[in-house]
Amino acid sequence: MSLYLLALDASSSACSAALLRKDADHSECVARFEMTPRGHTRRLMPMIDDVLADAQLSANQLDAVAYGCGPGAFTGLRIAAGAAQGLAFGLDRPLLGISTLEALALQAHRRYHLRHVVTALDARMGEVYVAMWHCLNDSLRRQGDEAVLAPERVTLPDEETDWVGVGSGFTLWEQFSTPLQAAMTHHLTDLEPRAEEMAWLAARNFAAGLGQPAHAVQPVYLRNQVAWKKPA
Repeated sequence: MSLYLLALDASSSACSAALLRKDADHSECVARFEMTPRGHTRRLMPMIDDVLADAQLSANQLDAVAYGCGPGAFTGLRIAAGAAQGLAFGLDRPLLGISTLEALALQAHRRYHLRHVVTALDARMGEVYVAMWHCLNDSLRRQGDEAVLAPERVTLPDEETDWVGVGSGFTLWEQFSTPLQAAMTHHLTDLEPRAEEMAWLAARNFAAGLGQPAHAVQPVYLRNQVAWKKPA
C-alpha cells in the first residue's frame, strides 16, 4: 500500500515543501527549497502546488500532512502551521509536527554521514535552540531535551567525542564555551531545516500511528517552557 505525504517548512530563512511517495518496493521525494527571508507567505503555497504537480497527485490523494513545528522563527512557524492545519483540516487527514532540529540532524547525517551531531538554530536575543543527536543508519536518538540557551551554557555529554555542530546557531561560535569548541571536530553553519527530511521523519511517525487531528498539533516555541529571568 502506498503512502502519499506532504511536508512543509517555514521555520528559518528558508522555505520548503516536499511530497513523499512511499510503498513497499520504492520511495521517492519531490521537493522544493528556497532561501526566502520574509517571503514565506508568498512562496509556500506555490511550492505546495509545484510538488503536487511534479508528483502528478491531487491534494485529495494525500494520506497525511506534516510541517516543521519548531523550534524556529515565530512568524515562519505560524505561517507553516496555518497552511498545514488548513490542509489537514480541509482534507480530513492526520497532521504530524516534526522537530526542525531533528530534521536538521537527519540532513547532516545523510549528507555527511555524521554520527554525533549538535543542531543549533539562532534564536536571537543571544540564544540558540539546541539539541544533541546520535545518528546511525538513518536512525536518530536525541541526547537530552531540546532547549533554548545562551551559547556559553551549552554543554556536551562526557561519554561521546567527535561532535559536529550544525545550523545557524553556530554563527555565534565565539560565544560557545572553550570545552565545547575543543570537543567539536568542526561546525557547519550553512544547513537549514528542510521539508524533505521532515517528510521522511513524518512517514516514520505516521507508520507508528502518531498522526493527530489538525487542531491538536501546535508549534513548539521552547521559550514558552521557561521563565524569562533578568540576569543578576
